[in-house]
Amino acid sequence: LSPRLMRAAFARFAVPRAAASVHRAWSSWNAFFTFLVAEGVVAGNPMPAVGRPRTPLPQPKPLRGDDTPEQLLASVAREDARQRDPWPERDVAVLALALCAGLRLSELLALRVSSVAGRPGERRVDVAGKGGRPRVVPIEPELDRVLVTYLESRARRFGSRTVRPDSPLLVDRRGEPLRRGGLQYLVDSCYRRAGIGDRVPRGARLHALRHTFATRLAEDGASAAEIMRLLGHASLASSQTYIEVTAGQQRAAVRSNRTHRVLSALVGPAQGS
Repeated sequence: LSPRLMRAAFARFAVPRAAASVHRAWSSWNAFFTFLVAEGVVAGNPMPAVGRPRTPLPQPKPLRGDDTPEQLLASVAREDARQRDPWPERDVAVLALALCAGLRLSELLALRVSSVAGRPGERRVDVAGKGGRPRVVPIEPELDRVLVTYLESRARRFGSRTVRPDSPLLVDRRGEPLRRGGLQYLVDSCYRRAGIGDRVPRGARLHALRHTFATRLAEDGASAAEIMRLLGHASLASSQTYIEVTAGQQRAAVRSNRTHRVLSALVGPAQGS
């Protein structure tokens, strides 16, 4: 089996198939030939001479519908008598952190009360990002007030001693730190209460909120470099040039996020405005 023969075979194989399928086939054949070489069955592995298709980047899966994030937040902000122990302040805080700061599930769970910091006008969330890459995400006054309202409600429920700087930011209805399964269930229940289950891409769940954050940033003019920094991605796509982004540019990109408008309606105008 020569490299020329294998290239021709893979060219025919690839025509009706997705790049991911061709990539898996290449990996399987490469492993097979590596084994044959080790066993002395063939003299060499022809696969390095066969073009290996790149794995396609996952496609964004934001919530479907232009006003879906606003509908979700407005619905969850209302107390639902059907709930055994409604806590809308906490639920809105979780959704808002994902929709207006783009946090991953693991990043939400890692937050502490002290993770929300900064002077007025320069508030931020300090995020323990994926792969050990910490980042800072600017937050607007609307999201800051949502978080303050949530922490005030938490102090009323469990006492002010439960809201120390080193305390987990997100807790369950017993005051215990939220876990992965509990957070996923919380978000799913918010989708059900808002009646938007059919607008959540299959398999996206909480990640759909993060993708909505990124999609809206892009639609409102944020650059790829700004989005990369705000979401904590390791790098831009190879065709894009990395651009150093200033803190002011990042804050301007966050400020343009339309989801803040519904938060403002839920928590009221900023003090002094």
